[in-house]
Amino acid sequence: MMGVVEVGETIVAIATPSTPAVRGAIRMSGSEAIEIVRRLGIEPTSHARPHCVDDQVDLGEPLGRVPVRALLWPTARSYTGQPSVELHTYGSLPILQSLVDASIAVGARAARPGEFTMRAFLAGRLDLAQAEAVLGVIDAESRGALDHALRQLAGNLSKPIERLRGELLDLLADVEAGLDFVDEDIQFIEDGQLTARLTLMAESLSKTREQLELRREDKSNWTLALRGLPNAGKSSLINAMAGRDAAIVTDVAGTTRDVVAITMQIGDFDVTFADTAGLEFVEGDSPEDQIMRVAQSLGGRAGHDADIRLWCVDVNHRDFIVHADQMRRLANEKRRSSIDLWVATKCDDPACLVEPPWIATSVKTGRGLETLRQSIERSLEQVSGNDSASVVGTAARCRGSLLAAEQAIEAAIGFVRGGDGHEYVSSELRLAASFLGEVTGAVYTDDILDRVFSRFCIGK
Repeated sequence: MMGVVEVGETIVAIATPSTPAVRGAIRMSGSEAIEIVRRLGIEPTSHARPHCVDDQVDLGEPLGRVPVRALLWPTARSYTGQPSVELHTYGSLPILQSLVDASIAVGARAARPGEFTMRAFLAGRLDLAQAEAVLGVIDAESRGALDHALRQLAGNLSKPIERLRGELLDLLADVEAGLDFVDEDIQFIEDGQLTARLTLMAESLSKTREQLELRREDKSNWTLALRGLPNAGKSSLINAMAGRDAAIVTDVAGTTRDVVAITMQIGDFDVTFADTAGLEFVEGDSPEDQIMRVAQSLGGRAGHDADIRLWCVDVNHRDFIVHADQMRRLANEKRRSSIDLWVATKCDDPACLVEPPWIATSVKTGRGLETLRQSIERSLEQVSGNDSASVVGTAARCRGSLLAAEQAIEAAIGFVRGGDGHEYVSSELRLAASFLGEVTGAVYTDDILDRVFSRFCIGK
């Protein structure tokens, strides 16, 4: 727990990973940071601008004097909004810890988890969603997760929320101004206009909340399901994409029963390909039929949960057009947020042509495989590239606040439509503004800060 925030104290911590490295660093922030560096034997050369000083610090026996490069920010124009210092030296954990101990001995105290970023938030250098994005950058395990965190750090979540909160406060001012002049029968905003603006706000919040739901889990791994009729070439295609015999391939239709999952790299994305059973309608009740029904169920579930669905049709089949229409109808019936790509398989003849959006592929000649890879990569960039998406921690923290704000706005709309007094509307709008303020940190409590910054490691 963070407890009471003491931003005046000078804090210190190791800022680099604890694994051995050529270089490592410790970080200090607080009103006495520059003075503590002086007590360590390093003399700053400026009190007005950032600068570097190369010197040595005596760490006592057995370490003796170690070379240190000090990066000094003597004013409030630093990450934390306070005088700050980084001391860079050998990336040896005992040396770095000795530097921390020496700093504590001359006036600093050990930093708590996330305390540097918390000070940046309290100084107004970051809002709360941006502070969580710092953790998202640190924890990112894939390019997609890193891109999400960097966009949130740039304010692509905070800015729309703050803009919406500003509009809400402007609307609240109009409503409360009307209450002040209720005896004079002066109306600053008509009920119809008030309802229309609140409805747009509620819709915007609902959309943002739905986008946050997409980030409930860290998408460090994406899923792709191959769907199609039996013997459409799905298993051969997945083997060709993987570059190995990962799925069983025979000329007998219905070879694939279980969902076969193979993970491979597509551009910057880790993608799990799911080879599913061919689509069939099973009527009988024999053991074979029961097995097929289970296979169909598993395949349908894999297709429903996938981020991308590859619909495969054998281009050489005499009923190619009929089968293609069947796949389109099925895709539309089971429509969800996943992206559909259309693959014409077994295009071994160079003269074989298909119209977009179909991608002509041949596992024998390699035709179209690179085009398919590029289409998958572009689709994943599209899915992962939503500017309003957030890091996982922000999604978990903010869902409740956004829902509460949306419900307060809907309650205000109900009061307006019901002809109730605008004092009720004002009360709900104040609640909504407060809940939106929790998302960016315009409104916060110690409990909220604890929830956010206790997830950080020490030194960040």
